[in-house]
Amino acid sequence: MPETSIHAESQQRPRPCPCLSGNPYSACCGRFHRGDAFAPTAEALMRSRYAAFAVGEPDYLLTTWHPFTRPEVLELDADVRWLRLEIERTKQGGPFDTEGVVEFTAHSRSGGVSSQQHEISRFVRLNRRWVYQDAV
Repeated sequence: MPETSIHAESQQRPRPCPCLSGNPYSACCGRFHRGDAFAPTAEALMRSRYAAFAVGEPDYLLTTWHPFTRPEVLELDADVRWLRLEIERTKQGGPFDTEGVVEFTAHSRSGGVSSQQHEISRFVRLNRRWVYQDAV
């Protein structure tokens, strides 16, 4: 097979979602980032927020942040490469809940140095949509 055909074929493969769901980005967190859908659970919102950091979507992060706790502006560090998200546990946060907790560890690399961010995040429903409230 000619090299150009292999290259064209690889460009057609969908980009995997950074949240590591195993689904293509466009059908996973990308639909939330585009505003085509809203995260149905606190965990789905956590995954989509992680993916927003990974693909550089600060507006999505601000939109999904509780208005009482969100910063006025958010500048993402372009040098940080987000590598992996591990969801360690969830408490409530289902489709019919009004609050939930997601404990996670996010792995990243910047300037050749690996780091981890471990957090227990609280989420609440506001106007029937999940938003990130704060870290416990």
